Amino acid sequence: MRTTPDAYRTFLHLLVNTAAAGLTTSYLWFALTFWAYLETRSVLATGLIGGAYMLLVSMSSIFFGSVVDHHRKLPVMRFSTVVTLTFFTVAALVHAVTPADLMTDLTAPWFWVFCALVLTGSVVEHMRNIALSTSVTILVPDDRRDRANGLVGTAQGITFLATSVLSGLSVGFLGMRWTILLALVAVALGLVHLLVVRMPQEVEPAAAGSDDHGRIDLAGSIAVIKVSAGLLALILFSTFNNLIGGVYMALMDPYGLEMFAVEVWGLVLGVCSVGFIVGGMLVARFGLGRNPIRSLLLAVVVMGLVGAAFAVRELWWLYAGGIFVYMCLVPVAEAAEQTVIQRVVPLERQGRVFGFAMAVEAASAPLTAFAIAPVADRWIIPFAASERGRLALEPLLGVGTPVSRGIAVVFVVAGLVMTVTAILALASPAYRTLSRTYASAAPADDADAGAVPVPGAAPGQVVASASAAAALAPTGPEDLTVPDREASGEGLGD
Repeated sequence: MRTTPDAYRTFLHLLVNTAAAGLTTSYLWFALTFWAYLETRSVLATGLIGGAYMLLVSMSSIFFGSVVDHHRKLPVMRFSTVVTLTFFTVAALVHAVTPADLMTDLTAPWFWVFCALVLTGSVVEHMRNIALSTSVTILVPDDRRDRANGLVGTAQGITFLATSVLSGLSVGFLGMRWTILLALVAVALGLVHLLVVRMPQEVEPAAAGSDDHGRIDLAGSIAVIKVSAGLLALILFSTFNNLIGGVYMALMDPYGLEMFAVEVWGLVLGVCSVGFIVGGMLVARFGLGRNPIRSLLLAVVVMGLVGAAFAVRELWWLYAGGIFVYMCLVPVAEAAEQTVIQRVVPLERQGRVFGFAMAVEAASAPLTAFAIAPVADRWIIPFAASERGRLALEPLLGVGTPVSRGIAVVFVVAGLVMTVTAILALASPAYRTLSRTYASAAPADDADAGAVPVPGAAPGQVVASASAAAALAPTGPEDLTVPDREASGEGLGD
């Protein structure tokens, strides 16, 4: 089975629409973070907002994955857009009717209610991301999925570029009220586009014939992960990596806003986010090589070194350049993990496996953000401001403001931990095991879409991993298991 031009065109439509939705939700979320820090000057507030976002992603991702598996992907995307539009509308009303002094008072409920509405509307957009990842399996052949995932990274980079610039300029020149209204218009336009897109390649959901009756079935998804030897280790590594990434999520904006005005910081982030586009385009052009797991770990090694170095001196070009290189590597790591899951996990479970991976990986970042924001605010930054702290830190981190030098200490430690962990992972048995699992799950014909039909499967359903499918396949004498069909050569791509 090869991807037809119509199928690839459908993928591009879904990619562009999801990128536009990501731009809108990220635009408002970034604006919320900028606005909250500028109005309160509280590192604690921005850390809690970032941590709450990731916590909501973690709590909802498994449910989102179940929804994606049991419903067609296009209606799921439309539904998530309607929910986002609803929450953003309520947030706009709260902001419009609340007096300005109460809106920015951390001891009053309205600031937190407003933040919760914006963040919830933004989190629902992640349902679309899971739907897009599973749509890649349906619409793109196995040997081109790493490049398709690279296009996803490129689209995310373009989104981040526009978001970073627009959020800073919007908050700086228009204020939060007009920012919310612009986000509402953008979400509505995205919904109109989705209403005219068609996806005939998926007649019914991949899990339509399953016996889980639409439930989340976390235990079944974990069983599939365990069957794919080494996949659990990959998810756990990504979880730890996100644990360290929570440090940057909580403190990168405060560090940047200490160095730049909000309008300039938005532009700096926008220019640096060209790295997302560059990294994604490189993956789309060259792929990830024969072993995406190795590419992921090497990327993380470099990310850790960059994260440890970009704040050792309070120099704008060092910080901006480090962020650019870091962002170049993010699409490599993300595309590698997606490519592995798309090959070794059966389509009927991919939504829940992607959701499970997103849940456990996202849960780690808020733990760090919630922990590091108050620690930096109450202990590390005051230490950097003291005479003893200044004398201790200047040889390593140079001269700077107490806030910037305190945050730089955290960046250095986090980056070194990330690098050492990735190097250890490259030498681990789990790395070698997952590499063998990925190689053995390759389709017999690389020109094939990577799909092995399964008896009784829903139209459009494929199983990308013989080992994972065997855990779910019927075992009665009237049915062949996936390995039997592979061995006989029957049912492979025509």
